[in-house]
Amino acid sequence: MKAAIHPKYYDAVVTCACGNTFTVGSTKQKIDVEICSKCHPFFTGEMRFVDTMGRVEKFQQKMATAPKGTASLSKKKRQAIKRKQEEDIEAAKPKNLKEMFDRVRSKVS
Repeated sequence: MKAAIHPKYYDAVVTCACGNTFTVGSTKQKIDVEICSKCHPFFTGEMRFVDTMGRVEKFQQKMATAPKGTASLSKKKRQAIKRKQEEDIEAAKPKNLKEMFDRVRSKVS
């Protein structure tokens, strides 16, 4: 076995954001973590969100702004509704130049 190719192995001190510390074996001397078994909801039994990057708020905001009732529709029905909306928009557009001029004249007068 070759000498001096393996990293140095330490008894690392792990420090959690909640203040809990414990030791483990690692190639680093000190490790900082955001959550540990003392503060994680799975181990504590608390009902709370563990969110460090705002993902939960972003999801809740997205769900709050989503149109109500569309989540329960099937994919085919959502596509049919979208197709109908597109057809309505297309029908509202003028078909030729004469219709366009007529609409402009009716808005002006």
